[in-house]
Amino acid sequence: MSTDDKIRTEAGEERVAPLNGENKNFIEQEIDKDLAEGVYDHVHTRFPPEPNGYLHIGHAKSILLNYGLAKEYGGEFNLRFDDTNPTKEKSEFVDAIIDNVKWLGADFGDRIYYASDYFDEMYEIAVKIIRKGDAYVSDLTAEEMREYRGTLTEPGRLDPSRGRSVEENLDLFERMKNGEFADGAKTLRAKIDMASPNINMRDPIIYRVAHLSHQRTGDKWCIYPMYDFAHPIEDGIEGITHSICTLEFEDHRPLYDWVVREAEFAQPPRQIEFAKLYLNNVVTGKRYIKKLVEQNIVDGWDDPRIVSISGLRRRGFTPESIKAFVEMAGVSKSQAVNEYAALEYCIREDLKPKAPRMMAVLDPVKLVIDNYPEGESEELEAANNLENPDLGSRKLTFSKNLWIERDDFMAEPVPKYKRLYPGNEVRLMYAYFVTCTSYETDENGRVTLIHATYDPATRGGDAPDGRKVKGTIHWVNADDAGRVRARLYENIVDEEKGVYDAETGELNLNPHSLTECRAYVEPALLQAKAFDRFQFIRNGFFCCDYKDSRDGAPVFNRIVSLKSSFKLPKK
Repeated sequence: MSTDDKIRTEAGEERVAPLNGENKNFIEQEIDKDLAEGVYDHVHTRFPPEPNGYLHIGHAKSILLNYGLAKEYGGEFNLRFDDTNPTKEKSEFVDAIIDNVKWLGADFGDRIYYASDYFDEMYEIAVKIIRKGDAYVSDLTAEEMREYRGTLTEPGRLDPSRGRSVEENLDLFERMKNGEFADGAKTLRAKIDMASPNINMRDPIIYRVAHLSHQRTGDKWCIYPMYDFAHPIEDGIEGITHSICTLEFEDHRPLYDWVVREAEFAQPPRQIEFAKLYLNNVVTGKRYIKKLVEQNIVDGWDDPRIVSISGLRRRGFTPESIKAFVEMAGVSKSQAVNEYAALEYCIREDLKPKAPRMMAVLDPVKLVIDNYPEGESEELEAANNLENPDLGSRKLTFSKNLWIERDDFMAEPVPKYKRLYPGNEVRLMYAYFVTCTSYETDENGRVTLIHATYDPATRGGDAPDGRKVKGTIHWVNADDAGRVRARLYENIVDEEKGVYDAETGELNLNPHSLTECRAYVEPALLQAKAFDRFQFIRNGFFCCDYKDSRDGAPVFNRIVSLKSSFKLPKK
């Protein structure tokens, strides 16, 4: 975060400025109101993921929002895993989430917790609620439960077990805990209102029987709390003041409030909802990403084609670019879809002044300068980044034999084509003016070799006689170039067909989402390390892949091309 994003209090304490600059968003306004009225004397937030998959770009908004609010108000921020469903949870997901949150810069310190830390307290609170007559053990099956629940226009029917005595419910609940009943045979339901217009309040299940081994508690429990029951208790135990969540939980807020009241927390937390971060034409649903992973369509949860945080990181996105994108999306209660191009804009803007600009040829064809001395070479000076002189310069070797991009030559040029073609003169970046004299092809008419002559007086790229050329192309010295693998990405789904097939609900996959080429690069790029980022001149921004690269044999993922149709919104 830049110094422009920070302010100082009268006491000299450094604090972070509001997320949207001087204009506070609606959550900040609510927090200000709570603090002014003495509802809370501090701010304590949390990010509570379920460890059933990797985080995606939408989670980044929640992480940065919750952490940003805690930091802005000088409060505390927790990372807490809602691990109440052992059927889908893995330690792999826990480790990945911790790594992602740290990478984004959300500092939770040692404040890392698990819902399973509180299973004993949750059980005792459930017992308390039963004693108050506000919960009961039900014998209904899942199918019967749906039948009794009612619809949006019709109230539900009372569970036949609703009239059980407190003593009977306490006995049955303890027997549930002791493992006397099979999965699905019994549930514990909150006794609220089967006629409520909010279906979530129609005696929701708060505990179910599940004879499953938990990754942290082992076989200690064979009953597990439901998310809507566990989550507010976790917040209450941890002293969370503001439970910031997405809009789909708005209808669950009355149940959240019911639970914290029944649990009788001295300072109950408050739930506030905001709009999710949606991206157009991308896959974020864990169910779909999991299928892509399990069917080996992608290279794991960190495949650069998916917008998991791990995938974006592997592709080469930076924490700063994701923060900028989240801030651009803003915080509101109105649901909107954001352009993927906006995320690309943010990484371009972040890398323009940071990334060294190097030469790489992705689709090579040989260029031979016939009048250059045979067997000789020379060193040329090249700036590492013209926008950032602090990045310095480097030496390039130049010789008779070069590689250039295939699309930088046309045997029969189209109108307004400014690059190399027979008889045309262009500038070789940092080097000389060259003129194409001829070319060679194979039996299929494909160009295999281009011949040219150079003007020795134009060293450095300028002619002493003042003549100008319209085209400048990049190149790599064929005598010392490195050979690397470079990956070019498109959307993993077919944007023209849409993300999902209307009839089957399956993903419309793009068969061209990954193209791998054998590129020639400057020798220095062979020393690239994992997550090193570069601009390959005219080809885009690239990142050294952390998984498949080896010492001296890097693999480069294209983060984003150089061109964009995205227009920055007017303020």
